[in-house]
Amino acid sequence: MGAAIGSSLPVAVGVLVSPLPIVAVVLMLVSGRAKANAFAFLAGWFVAVGAVTLVVATIAGSAASGEAGTATWVAITKIVLGLLLLLLAVKQWRGRPRDGVEPPAPTWMSAIDAFTPVKAAGLAVLLGAVNPKNLLLVVSGGTAIASAAAGDTTVQVVAAIVFAIIASLGVATPIFIYVFMGQRAGVMLDELKTWMIHHNAVIMAVLLLVLGSKMLGDGLTVL
Repeated sequence: MGAAIGSSLPVAVGVLVSPLPIVAVVLMLVSGRAKANAFAFLAGWFVAVGAVTLVVATIAGSAASGEAGTATWVAITKIVLGLLLLLLAVKQWRGRPRDGVEPPAPTWMSAIDAFTPVKAAGLAVLLGAVNPKNLLLVVSGGTAIASAAAGDTTVQVVAAIVFAIIASLGVATPIFIYVFMGQRAGVMLDELKTWMIHHNAVIMAVLLLVLGSKMLGDGLTVL
């Protein structure tokens, strides 16, 4: 159990600090349906991340359970995922805004004011399980769980739930600030949103570099 959770923990932290989902929650908290939309987003995010992680862990774990040790193809999968993460890191770094240039906000952000809870949950699924950057991270987390708990469905389920909980702490933080910080919440959330939009590319580049290097190293070690 501990090995499965521990091996996927760094990736879960990477998903946790992904800037755009956090910004989406902040924007929902200053919209007309603040709490309903934000909590719907949080629920959608948790379910999407947990479901994808569990599916990957189950499929990869089932394939590896019939062999002694970790399956070779699981190691190759880690290497491929690591290389993809590194390529995305380079792309993010090259696309970072230069000094004095404000990066444009994604177009979907302008529509958040009109969101319903259903649309908020749908956006969470898109950002958590469809967006290529987060999807690669979540798949990497599922693969890490599979390699540490091949054939043990109970461990895979528990590890996937823990992974989803940790990965959801980032989008839960603005909700916590909104609920418990009172009048200061507005200023804090606005500053958080501005900072994360401006530094999104750099944050993701560093995360993808670190996690990609780890996945690549883990795969090469097994081979």
